[in-house]
Amino acid sequence: MWRLLAPGLKLKRYLALVALGFMGLGAALLTILASVKFRPWWEVLMASSSLALVIWGSRRIGQSITEVLGSDRWAGLLYSRRHLSRGPRIVALGGGTGLPAVLRGLKHFTSNLTAIVTVADDGGSSGRLRGDLGMLPPGDMRNCMVALADTEPLMEQLFQYRFSSGELAGHSFGNLFLAAMEQVVGDFVTALRESSRVLAVRGTVLPATLDQVVLRARLSDGRIVQGESSIGHAPLPIVEVWMDPSDATPLAETVEAIMGSDMIVLGPGSLYTSVLPNLLVTPIAQAIRRSPALKVYVANVMTQPGETDHFSVEDHVKALGRHVGEGLIDIVLVNNQLVPVDSLLRYQKEGAEPVISPTNERIEMAQVVSEPLLSIDTVIRHDPDKLARALLRILVKMRPKWAEGRLGDALWLENRLRGKNSLYPDGVTPDRSRQN
Repeated sequence: MWRLLAPGLKLKRYLALVALGFMGLGAALLTILASVKFRPWWEVLMASSSLALVIWGSRRIGQSITEVLGSDRWAGLLYSRRHLSRGPRIVALGGGTGLPAVLRGLKHFTSNLTAIVTVADDGGSSGRLRGDLGMLPPGDMRNCMVALADTEPLMEQLFQYRFSSGELAGHSFGNLFLAAMEQVVGDFVTALRESSRVLAVRGTVLPATLDQVVLRARLSDGRIVQGESSIGHAPLPIVEVWMDPSDATPLAETVEAIMGSDMIVLGPGSLYTSVLPNLLVTPIAQAIRRSPALKVYVANVMTQPGETDHFSVEDHVKALGRHVGEGLIDIVLVNNQLVPVDSLLRYQKEGAEPVISPTNERIEMAQVVSEPLLSIDTVIRHDPDKLARALLRILVKMRPKWAEGRLGDALWLENRLRGKNSLYPDGVTPDRSRQN
């Protein structure tokens, strides 16, 4: 604390002015209470001058801190560290573009987030780094860290920047950064942790396993396809997928996060190449089944050509059950917002169609909840804001026991859910182009 009073920080003078202002306000109040003969002009002048000192001094303190830190985001960081730590403990599993959408919305309600990310990716920049350096594929991890980041837009753009020419063509800077960080600190988990500090990540990003795994699939004609990138473009319907090796070991932190969570979110995302690879790490599926948390599966909005052609919501849930057993899901969250005709026609040309919603209130022992969840821009996907609110409303309504012993936190969350601008308490307007 004594360092705050060191010369040159430009804090002492403004702290003194703020203190003087409060003293003046107190003196004005005492004068009003003690004066037999009331002189309003003197008290008003004294109170106004004192209030001006408090306001001006406080602003100058904020400006001094911003000058030292080089950023005006310190207030938002303080907010996320204090207020958002009161939010529920949520674990989200997946990969691709679906998991970041979940994280991008939830981070404005809670910092108690754990993203468990598939490590089966073998395409693009991640696949090349995996082959050249023997590291885990960093692409999905990078996307999740950026989604959870509370940092400058320039830093986010830097991590997502992809080289377009030369020997680095196709690589993103964020992937190369993680690769370099792993070489410096010695292991991938520490590299994720240190990179998360750079991005001021709200939450934790963990790989499903540290083992080098390969995803395999059997098609309807008996043919076996190897690799996530190949399975996602399978020429025939997929019958089953499995992981090699089948006894991959998850991180202890991953299992602990699942067992200590209030809610577990599966999806949205590619069924066979994003959601299931996490669950095929057997101890993770077992931990989810044993966890007292509320388990929610977020159904996809559109089918994926070559992976889930003509699949309904029920087909997705049944496929999960075939691979990891029944009883893993409590709630199925389904979109009920209509897709615009022009967007629908564009997707149909690519072989995709809306995922058919169930007509019943239950699917395979799970309750169905329908909400408008779409974000329609150049692509059709889940809106992070709507999705976060829908998930948290489900938690508050379906599992009130999560707040036992945390009544103040529960009331805080409900008030946030009712607020118009509750998703952006720091005054930050979301950049839709970067989100999509």
